Amino acid sequence: MNNSDIQILLTNDDGIQSPGLWAAAEALSCLGYVTVAAPRDQWSGAGRSHPNHTDGSVTLQTLNVHGVEWTVYAVNGTPAQNVAHGVLEICPRKPDLVVSGINYGENVGSGTTISGTVGAALEGAGFGIPAMAVSLQTPESYNLSYSRDIDFSASKYFVTLFADMLLHHQMPPDVAVLKIEIPDNAVPTTPWRVTRVGMNSYYHASLPKRKNWEEPNRMQYTIQYSKEELDPESDVYALREERVVSVTPLTLDLTSRVSLSELDAYLHRSTGEDQAGCEPQQ
Repeated sequence: MNNSDIQILLTNDDGIQSPGLWAAAEALSCLGYVTVAAPRDQWSGAGRSHPNHTDGSVTLQTLNVHGVEWTVYAVNGTPAQNVAHGVLEICPRKPDLVVSGINYGENVGSGTTISGTVGAALEGAGFGIPAMAVSLQTPESYNLSYSRDIDFSASKYFVTLFADMLLHHQMPPDVAVLKIEIPDNAVPTTPWRVTRVGMNSYYHASLPKRKNWEEPNRMQYTIQYSKEELDPESDVYALREERVVSVTPLTLDLTSRVSLSELDAYLHRSTGEDQAGCEPQQ
C-alpha cells in the first residue's frame, strides 16, 4: 500500500483536546491518512465499556495542530465507543490500523484492563484490525491533565516505529494489540523490549475521606509496588526498573492458561465432594 492508501483511526481516553492525541496525530500523518475520533470528554479508566447513558452524538471540530487545520470528530462516548463509531460510520472505509493514545500516565500491571486507552485498542482488535495502545509515564498529578509541560517527542518516535511495523507486517497469531509503555526519560534511542502484563497491583485505591456515604468523594489512586516482588519479564519492571520501552502483546482471548482438562476434573471432583449445598446466612 502507498501511504495515500493507508487509513489510520486514532483515538484516546483523555479527550479530543489532549496534546498527547495531537502528538500522535502529527506522528502518524507521515504513514497514512489519519482520522481522529476521540471522546468529547475525559474518559480515563473506562476500560472497554459501552455504557448505555452516552448518546453517541458526533460533533465536527477544527483544531490547529502546529499550523495545520485538522477536521476531527468528537464523540459523546467512551474510548471503545469512539472506535466503534469510527470504524462503522466515520472512516471512509475499514481502517488498516487503530491507534489509542498517547496517554498521560502509564497503564501497567494488573490494572491494565481498567485503562480506556487499552480498551479502545481492544475494541479495534475486536473488529479484526491491528491495534496499539500507547502510554507515556507522567507524574501522577498530570494523569488527568492537558499539561503542555509534557514532552511527547520520544513518544512520537515510538508511535511511528510500531505503527509502521503493524501496517506492513502481520502480527503473530493470538496477538491482538501491542501495549506500549514509554518511560518519562525516554529518547528515540531508548531500547525497547517485549514484556508481559505484570500480575502485581500498581495503581492502588485509597480509602475515601468523608463523613458519611452520601457525601460525594471520588476514589483516589496512588502508585505503589515492591521491586522485590516484580517479575523481571513484566511491563512494570521494564518501565520502572530498567527504564526501557515496554511492548506487551495482548490477546482478546481472556481464557486462563490452565489446562482445561485439569480444571474440568478439579471442578467435577470438588462439586462431587459437597452435595449438601449451603444454607442462606442471615
